[in-house]
Formats: sequence, C-alpha cells, structure tokens
Amino acid sequence: MLENSPYVLQPASVRSVMFRVLVALLPGIAAYVWFFGAAILVQLALCSIAALAGEWAMLALRRKPAWLFLSDGSALVTAWLIALTFPPIAPWWLGVAATLFAIVVIKHLYGGLGQNPFNPAMAAYCLMIVAYPQIISQWPAVGFTDFAAQWTAIFGGAERHLDAIVMATPLDALRTTLHTADARATVAGILGSHATFGNIGGRGWEWVALGYLFGGIWLIQQRVITWHIPAAFLGTLVVIAGIASSLNPATYAGPVFQAFTGGAMLCAFFIATDPVSGATTPRGKLIFAAGIALLTWIIRTFGAYPDGIAFATLLMNLCVPLIDMKTQPPVFGHKKGSDQ
Repeated sequence: MLENSPYVLQPASVRSVMFRVLVALLPGIAAYVWFFGAAILVQLALCSIAALAGEWAMLALRRKPAWLFLSDGSALVTAWLIALTFPPIAPWWLGVAATLFAIVVIKHLYGGLGQNPFNPAMAAYCLMIVAYPQIISQWPAVGFTDFAAQWTAIFGGAERHLDAIVMATPLDALRTTLHTADARATVAGILGSHATFGNIGGRGWEWVALGYLFGGIWLIQQRVITWHIPAAFLGTLVVIAGIASSLNPATYAGPVFQAFTGGAMLCAFFIATDPVSGATTPRGKLIFAAGIALLTWIIRTFGAYPDGIAFATLLMNLCVPLIDMKTQPPVFGHKKGSDQ
C-alpha cells in the first residue's frame, strides 16, 4: 500500500514528508495554545515520548534497525494526531496508553509502516472513547489558560478537580441542547445563546480549524497530499449539511458549522489522507473521502457520539481494498469484459 502513496519508498523521502506534515500542524497547534492554553503541548510531548518508546521496543523485538525507522517521523505523526484529538486536560496515562496501542498493536502487529489496514490514531481514539467516555468528554473551557490548573488536571490523578474548567464541545453542546430542550429550541437559537459557539463554529475551535486548513493547503502546494480527499470530504460534508439545514434549519446545523467544528478540518487534511490505510487511486480517494463525510454527518446527527470522524474513518478503512480494486485505471489494450 505504501508504495502507491506520496509517502514513498526511501527512508529519506518518508522523513521529509512526515516532517512537512508535522510543520503543517503547527498553525492549528498555535491557535490551540492561544485559546486553550499550553496543556496541549504537554500532551504532545507525552504522546511523542510514548510513540518513540513503543516504536523502539517493537523494532528491537523484530530485530529491525531502530534509528532508521525511529527517524522517519511516522511515529511522531501518529502521536501528534492522537494528542490533538484527545482532551488536552485528560490524565497523562490516557494519551500514553492510546499511543502505545496505536504503535504496538495497530502498526507493528500488522507488519510495521505501510502494512496497517486501519488508521492507528483513529483506532486508538475509538478504543479510548468506548473505554473511557467520561474522560474523553472533559474539554477545557475556551479562554481558560491557567497552566498550573491544567498541569494539575493532567497529573493530579483521581483527585482532579475539573468542574470549574471543563466545558462541552460545540458539537456535544448542540446535540445535547437539541435533545433536552423544549420543542421550540432551534439550531439558530442555540448557536446564538450558548457561550460555546463562535461566529462560524465552536468558540476558539473555529480558529484551530482555520489553522489546520492553512496547513492542509500548504501540504497540497508541497505535493505531500493531493486535492482529492480534502475536496471530497469537505465538499460532501458541506453538501449534505446544506441540504439537511435547508430542509429543516431548526434541527440541522448548517454546512459552515459542520466544516469548522469538531475534527472536520483535521480529518480532511491529516487523518483521511493517511496513505497507508486510505484509498490510493484518484477516483478511489474521492469515494473514500465522501464515504467518511457521509458517515460522519450521520453519526453526528443521529448517533450516540458528538463527532463520528474516528468511527467513520475506520469503517471506510475496511472498504479500501474493494474501492481500490474497483477504481483501478484500465490497462492499455485491455477490453472491458475480457477477464470474464
């Protein structure tokens, strides 16, 4: 699978690409720190250490050249994606355990870089949200940047006092309010009255999403990724949300809110574009990304989880072999039906 992707072949090539992916995440991380404090930097460091330690241990067990693979940057990309999808004030062991699961089980037990059929970061997220749903729901309130309190939340163990600093995510706040408020509650009314929401998405989160969008466009310009997956994912999500909100604006959030809230931008440019677990043909990428967007909207709207990106990604990972098989370009001189 890896040989058909832009993360190509030679270790130096892989290293260069992974480094540019990490650089592209920096604008979103900068906005994250500005609005939600430096706790995310602690989580990034913890997950990075766990990823490198897990990678080294598995390479040693498999008798592979440790430095060659440790320096390619792939483990760090997985670690950063896990840290950025988990609450920054989650206990330290949550991100560490998730990262070790991603590296050891999802990556190396399937054969290492280029062999895993599932996105490691999303598999780890799904495991943790099912196992620890209450912890995954503890997100910091926008504007709360007290690093001492955040540090205590991360390392304070069972005695963590979070009531004063946690807030529901925008998607969770909208879904919960719609389901628990009286019948007169509308999306527009909720978005206009709740402190969680900003101008086009979640307060603060819309700027984080813009940071990911900026970094993602740079990745396309650098030819690290192609336009197919981001365009198909965001286009499908916007179209579906636009149709639903035009038919029933009181119940369904509009396309801009859907695109700039939750992990939509992170998924479009950094998660769905994983070259190992995603589709590899141009048409296949369009189908793959559109499927993730459709499933994401369905889970967000009707499911039990506020953001369905991780589950949608894993479900579409299962479809990749079929998608790639059915979207291979025709061989020159091969007549349709001649293989039947």
